[in-house]
Amino acid sequence: MARGSRRRRVEDLDALMEGVRRRSPRALGRAISLCEDAGPQRERLVRRVYPEAGRARLVGITGPPGAGKSTLVDRLARHLRARDETVGILAIDPTSPYSGGAILGDRVRMQTLYTDPGIYIRSMATRGEMGGLARATHDAVDVLDAAGFDWVLVETVGVGQDEVDVVRSVDTVLVVTLPGLGDDIQAIKAGILEIADVFVINKADKPGAERAASDLEMMLGLGEGLERKPPILRTVASRDQGVEELIAEIESHREWLVESGELERRRRINLRLRVEAILKQRVLEAADRAVGLEKELEAGFQEHEDPYQVAERLYAGAVGLGHSDPVEKEEASR
Repeated sequence: MARGSRRRRVEDLDALMEGVRRRSPRALGRAISLCEDAGPQRERLVRRVYPEAGRARLVGITGPPGAGKSTLVDRLARHLRARDETVGILAIDPTSPYSGGAILGDRVRMQTLYTDPGIYIRSMATRGEMGGLARATHDAVDVLDAAGFDWVLVETVGVGQDEVDVVRSVDTVLVVTLPGLGDDIQAIKAGILEIADVFVINKADKPGAERAASDLEMMLGLGEGLERKPPILRTVASRDQGVEELIAEIESHREWLVESGELERRRRINLRLRVEAILKQRVLEAADRAVGLEKELEAGFQEHEDPYQVAERLYAGAVGLGHSDPVEKEEASR
């Protein structure tokens, strides 16, 4: 690559970083777009922003569709702005496996926030890369953190594995539910109960709020080894009720994280998960370049080979080794 091209690329990144530090919406948008796209420019960007991140309060908001998460995020942002604190919001939506499009329309309630220079809102969706949604979100959180936002709110749709992976990028996880879910409460338990820091029963003016609280209390009572039992709060976000109490609980959790050393532990785990995801992707890419992923899969299918044999050939090719099946080695040494 020509030296001039490299110089222009560095200069472009320098200019982009200056815009990010100024919290320029255009620069932030471009930076997060880079986070969504696989390629060396994303890596170069993250290498620049990562040393400047680590100061924001990172909060994830997840829960089943219809729980009122967007309204709650809207109210949280307004209350925080009333305290003259800045807020970055990432609204994460799943990509349709059929159309490739993202459901990004449920942000109408937040439209009035777009004109506030102390608030930045971005909807994101995976582009089909393995683990792409989680990786892009982690990188985008770094961008908003490095931009100097006091708070970064990450809202996800649903409570599946993708959402669990996404909210691992934050320090405090709010699981939002609502009255009348019935058996769906069990779905929350199966998906995300173990990483919830605060439970929020939104639309608590609806019938069934007491039952929802009792169900959550019962589920938490079954939990073992909880260092800090997640509190259960009630809100009516559409009426702005319970939001100040929720912010106070988030701040209380943050204090506990710092004092107990849990914040450092979580961020270390977060780094490990990110590194593992990058390594997995790079091993796959290296195997595909060296051996041919689809070719080996087809050969293994035709020969009715077990997945370990196919994976071993691909791994050996990825790391530049000769074929060396660990099972065969062990059996040969007996």
